[in-house]
Amino acid sequence: MLIGKKSILLSVLLVLTALVSSALAGPTWTFGPDDQGMLKLDYKGQFQLTVDDTDEKTQEFNFRRNRLALVGVYGPKLGLYVQTEYSESTDSTATKFQMLDAVVRFKPTDNLNLWVGKFKYNFTRENLEACEKPLTLDRSLFIRSPYVSTRDKGVAVWGNMFDDMFQLRADVMNGRTGAVNLESNLRYSVRAHLSLLDPEKGYGYRGTYLGKKTILTLGAAYQVEQDVALAGTDTVDLNAWTADIFAEYPTEELGTFTASAAIVDYDMDEANKSGATDTVGLNGEKNGGYFKVGYLLPNTPLQLFARSENWSFAELNGISGQELDFNAVGFNYYINGQSLKLTLEYSDTDYDKEDATTEDFTKVIAQMQVVF
Repeated sequence: MLIGKKSILLSVLLVLTALVSSALAGPTWTFGPDDQGMLKLDYKGQFQLTVDDTDEKTQEFNFRRNRLALVGVYGPKLGLYVQTEYSESTDSTATKFQMLDAVVRFKPTDNLNLWVGKFKYNFTRENLEACEKPLTLDRSLFIRSPYVSTRDKGVAVWGNMFDDMFQLRADVMNGRTGAVNLESNLRYSVRAHLSLLDPEKGYGYRGTYLGKKTILTLGAAYQVEQDVALAGTDTVDLNAWTADIFAEYPTEELGTFTASAAIVDYDMDEANKSGATDTVGLNGEKNGGYFKVGYLLPNTPLQLFARSENWSFAELNGISGQELDFNAVGFNYYINGQSLKLTLEYSDTDYDKEDATTEDFTKVIAQMQVVF
């Protein structure tokens, strides 16, 4: 059965390669006195074919991401980033168009940045890695902070010190919102990293630099929100911490080696025991981590990768003390760097405790990524 799945997906990859030969740079406009202002339009798309062996076996095409973005600057101190996303359900009957990012970027000095709006919050490295520049197919399904997606609304201050070796960030975000007739408190995060070789000095990270940098970065972060409102009238405190390491070492003869690992812990005062329905699963207490490795062949645009995750949930799918293991292997084939690449990944999800609604499953995903 697995051989048949791979044959289908490899055939699709070959067709996609033939249809698209290269990705182009997005258009750029300049404006204002002396052309101080600039706007650039980008498109990012990830088109997938997914085959899984759950009880309801599926084979379907779908967009993982389908985005338009405007990047703007006006002089050396003011910037803008706006990104929209269009998505639809698997049956294509329910659609959603959202403002994914909308952030004004101020740079008062060379080493100080102030961002205001909706953007990625400062916590795990995994969430801060660019969606179109990962090592494996995608980020962890389980690592995001409770009650928020990958973005939040608020203010962040960050900057680099000591020749860009050390970076410090702090943000104030909404956190949990939408609870009726209950107070809403802000969520605070701080993050720092130390780059021992080539610096990672931007706000976002990459899952791989494709051998263009030699990286060894250590990171850690802490996040807190007091009196998180739950369903009903209860509140709990959220306290979370994470630590991570990323390394990439290119060699001329042997190729490029990449490794990345992280651990994270979300503590919510055993909120799952309150009986509130919104205190379990991804929004409840959990801890775990991942380990990723990659190998980019020398003088060949083929990168092999593997990923392993282990997570413990206070409660998941009605099962208390649930643990799961997620393992995946695959490859990236770069036609034009990250602007046009093909990815194939095989993954296995294994639950420690199974019942009629929670069973182990495998999945194979083929993806074409295009960035214009």
